[in-house]
Amino acid sequence: MVDNAVEELTTDEAWELLGSTELGRIGLSVGGHPDIFPVNYIAGEGRITFRTGEGTKLSEIAVNENVAFEADDHDDQRGWSVVAKGTARVLVSTHDIAAADELSLRPWIPTMKYNYVEIAVTEISGRRYLFGPEPERYPV
Repeated sequence: MVDNAVEELTTDEAWELLGSTELGRIGLSVGGHPDIFPVNYIAGEGRITFRTGEGTKLSEIAVNENVAFEADDHDDQRGWSVVAKGTARVLVSTHDIAAADELSLRPWIPTMKYNYVEIAVTEISGRRYLFGPEPERYPV
């Protein structure tokens, strides 16, 4: 077994990695029924921002603002995963929307996404993984 196969990330490392990619997943839960949705996003300064159209994500955030967010990436030798938890809100003020419009956040698919959602992160953690073969299960 490799001692450094799993490494806990510092908060700064977790934010740095979260900011290095654009695709993540938001986890929502209403009435005991969890949902998870892929979103493209921008992260930084204690926030995660994404755009969305009308529908399930907005409805569920209106009922339960407590969310989880996860992003990850990998290459042939290693990978990482960051999980953030916090409260989500739909941006409604002209000032907030104008500031969000300045972000380089564009939809990946050709649909209208008029709504910005911002997650105020209250907890963030992450791990880096070193890939390799599975250790012998039953050593002799």
